[in-house]
Amino acid sequence: MEKKLSGQTAIITGASSGIGAGVAKSLAAAGANVVINYPVAGAKAGAEAVLEEVIGAGGNGVAYCCDVSSEAEVKKMFADTVSFFGTVDILVNNAGLQRDAAFETMTLEQWNFVLGVNLTGQFLCSREAIREFLRRGVEPGRSRAAGKIIQMSSVHEVIPWAGHANYAASKGGVMLLMKSLAQEFASRKIRINSICPGAIQTPINRQAWETPEALQELLTLIPYQRIGNVEDIGNVAVWLASDESDYVNGASIFVDGGMTLYPGFTTNG
Repeated sequence: MEKKLSGQTAIITGASSGIGAGVAKSLAAAGANVVINYPVAGAKAGAEAVLEEVIGAGGNGVAYCCDVSSEAEVKKMFADTVSFFGTVDILVNNAGLQRDAAFETMTLEQWNFVLGVNLTGQFLCSREAIREFLRRGVEPGRSRAAGKIIQMSSVHEVIPWAGHANYAASKGGVMLLMKSLAQEFASRKIRINSICPGAIQTPINRQAWETPEALQELLTLIPYQRIGNVEDIGNVAVWLASDESDYVNGASIFVDGGMTLYPGFTTNG
């Protein structure tokens, strides 16, 4: 892969597995130093495995434990990253989770836990990233932007999802957080965009694709007739972090095989 991000440093939250791990590997292959964030000690082995793969492929990075819903821990992660690598150029706000329940039985803990990680976590990390971007400003030869933030949203920022009200609400919030920040900081040469994955083949949604029957049912929602993979997301993340997308700001980019194209209408409804 061309080293489009050579010399830059990226923090990828929730990067010990799944989409986050794939994005970390893609950014590292493009030349970035990667901070592979993981939330709890139980995820350390996964993060270290990702780091080992990055280093084995000639990349550079560190694994870092931080709960993105904790203000103190987020501040320390950014301060330590600046100490390790000099600055932060790219933030990928990928950490996210689900606690599904029928709405009438959903507990306040389930609601707060999902919103705390999926939305408040993106607020806290974005705030620290923007503070560092403003401190450093644009450095000629480094990037045309002072900094880049990629919010990991979902097709569910626009598709309602019964039984997942907390998750869908968090992703709707991510969309307007991203657009509001992009509007506020565009004049300071900070670019902020979202990637909105559809069905991506990761361990967290294994039950949706691991049997032929489950996969066939899933494909009824995907006009392109294949499930996505983490490389599909990683490729878009590299592009959004590079100067090739310098005029792209405030955009939700759907990587979903057409899931948001109302597939029920493919046969005239």
